[in-house]
Amino acid sequence: MSENSGMFNEGSLNGILDRTDPSLPILIAGPTASGKSALAMEIAARTGRPIINADAMQVFADWRILTARPSADAEAKVPHALYGHVQGHLEYSVGRWLRDLAPLLDGPTPVIVGGTGLYFTALTKGLAPIPEIPDGVRRIAMKRITADGMNTLLDELDSETRARIDGRNPMRVQRAWEVLAATGRGLAAWQDETDPPLLPLSSAAAILVDASKDWLNERIERRFARMVSDGLLDEVRRNAPAWHPARPSAKAIGAAELIAHVRGEVSLDDARNAAIVATRQFAKRQRSWFRSRMSGWQTIHPLSDMGGSA
Repeated sequence: MSENSGMFNEGSLNGILDRTDPSLPILIAGPTASGKSALAMEIAARTGRPIINADAMQVFADWRILTARPSADAEAKVPHALYGHVQGHLEYSVGRWLRDLAPLLDGPTPVIVGGTGLYFTALTKGLAPIPEIPDGVRRIAMKRITADGMNTLLDELDSETRARIDGRNPMRVQRAWEVLAATGRGLAAWQDETDPPLLPLSSAAAILVDASKDWLNERIERRFARMVSDGLLDEVRRNAPAWHPARPSAKAIGAAELIAHVRGEVSLDDARNAAIVATRQFAKRQRSWFRSRMSGWQTIHPLSDMGGSA
C-alpha cells in the first residue's frame, strides 16, 4: 500500500464532497510533498472526475520522477490532462496553460491540482493581457542570469513590480524583467489591466492542503529516497546529454544538482542534500504564497500532521 493511502481524514473528505456541487470544478493547491496529488486521486476515483495539472514543472515531458508527476499506473486508472505534454526545450507560460485548460472545462467536471500558485491566481482572478515575449529578450535574460545572477535583473525592475513578486523566485524575476524589457511597462502595470477570470473562485470548490514545516521536511526527504529507488538516476542520465541550465525544464528542483552528479562533478550524497534543501526552501515559499493569497480556500490537513508545528 502507498504511503499516501489514507492521508486525509475520511470525515473531512466526505464533508467536502457532500458540500460540493457536482457541477463545480474542484481546485486543490498545496506545497510540494503535501499529498495533494493523492487527495486528487481519491476524489477523482470517488466522483469519476478527470484530473488536470496545475504545476508548472509537471507539464514537461522529460521529468516524470523528479517532478513527482503521477505514475503511468495512476494515469491509467483516472484520466489525467496537461501532464508531460510539453517538450523540455520549449517555453511554457501561465497564459499558454490557461489556453490549454479552457477547452477542458467544457468537458467532464475536473479536479485541478498543483503547486503553482500563479496558475490558480490567473485561473480564478484573471490574467494580465501581456504580449508574447520575443525569444531574443528571453535569451538575453538567461545569459545575464547565468553570467551575473538573478539580482542583476531584480535590481532593474520598477519598485511596484518588485513589491508584488517573490524576489527569491528566479522564474518570477526573469518573467518580470522580460515583460519590462519587451514592453517598456512594468509587470505590475500590466496586472492592473487584468482580464476577467476563466473560472472565478465562486464557481469552484477550492481546497488548500496545509502542512507544517517539520512534517513537510520529513516527507521531502523520504520522497527523495523513494524517487531514487524508483529510477530517478536513470531518468537523470537520460536527460543529461540535452540538459542546459537555460532549458525551461531545467528549472525543476534538484535537476542541476543531479545532473552534476551523473556527470561526475559531485557525489550522490552532496547532490541529494542540495536537492533536498532546495526542495524544502521551495516548499517554504509555496506555503507563504498560499497562506497570504488563498485565505478564502477551504483548508485540509494531512491526517498524520494534525498536531504538527507551523
